[in-house]
Amino acid sequence: MRPVFRIGITPDFYTDVKGLFEEELERMLGGRPGVEYAPMPPQPDKLATPEALDEVDGVLALSLRFARESLRGVERLAVVARWGVGFDKIDVAALTEADVALAITPGAVRRPVAEAILTLLFALSKNLFALDRATRAGRWRSELAGPAFDLAGSVLGSLGCGNIAREMFRLARPLGFARLIACDPFVKPEEVAGLGVELVDLETLFRESDCVTVNIPLNEATRGFIGERHFRLMKPTALFINTARGAIVDHQALVRALEERWIRGAGIDVFPTEPPPKDDPLLALDNVILAPHALAWTAGLFRDNTREACRNLLAVARGDPPESLVNPEVLARPGFQRKLARFRGDS
Repeated sequence: MRPVFRIGITPDFYTDVKGLFEEELERMLGGRPGVEYAPMPPQPDKLATPEALDEVDGVLALSLRFARESLRGVERLAVVARWGVGFDKIDVAALTEADVALAITPGAVRRPVAEAILTLLFALSKNLFALDRATRAGRWRSELAGPAFDLAGSVLGSLGCGNIAREMFRLARPLGFARLIACDPFVKPEEVAGLGVELVDLETLFRESDCVTVNIPLNEATRGFIGERHFRLMKPTALFINTARGAIVDHQALVRALEERWIRGAGIDVFPTEPPPKDDPLLALDNVILAPHALAWTAGLFRDNTREACRNLLAVARGDPPESLVNPEVLARPGFQRKLARFRGDS
């Protein structure tokens, strides 16, 4: 007989996205035989506790942190289903060692984040916010500082060429860019040739792009990866857009690049500290467009993130591995396989 598969919902869902996920969650999980879900108790300092994790078989996680100490003594938990694709707040190695799978939702975020990047690109290239401010101040077009930026004939670049970057390039291709270029050592040229994307080295990406977009995950290898030398390589007319993670970029170098006009402007949806402190110098600059890590938070994203995350949980509840597995090495661990067998009713 299969045991009841109990799912814990991290507490931050009920503050950060309250009213935006519950209906779809109930549609996906409510009334399913052998499946129960409920909010987890408050977690001190937004860090998962072993006591809470050992009460559930799966966790639907928004931004709760999972550290090594969170897994100490935890035997029951089988899967963490991240609502989104970033997992920089999760100790993946510790999950694996505890025989816990980590699954993400790449299908749900692909289009909304790609659209967010292009939204910033259009707004920056057309001086949208400057034009809005000028109009409100009673100034007309004869008083403008200069013309807008033509996308046709320019070069669109991406640091990273995975799920989101490829969707961005697919959407951007009909706009008439002269080149679509990307730097990603994990991608083969033939994988992106159909999109018209040319793979280049890091220096070429920053030197030749008219807009550099950031589309890589945050991990120990990428923390602080983009710094002063990269901004100094960029054209003074170039744009920089980051919708990935703020800590990938040396924040002070970005501020200096904008203050001293090494680059034309930037669009930033993510910060090293979120929300940013009120004295963050980026907030005072007029050549940057800012958003509170929410530019891709569309109705479709809320719906599809919830659906995809729930499908990952339900797969494990059936005794199957989840899709979009971050730590596939967990599949070879006897402890994880015993958990799956238990949910299948094999033991």
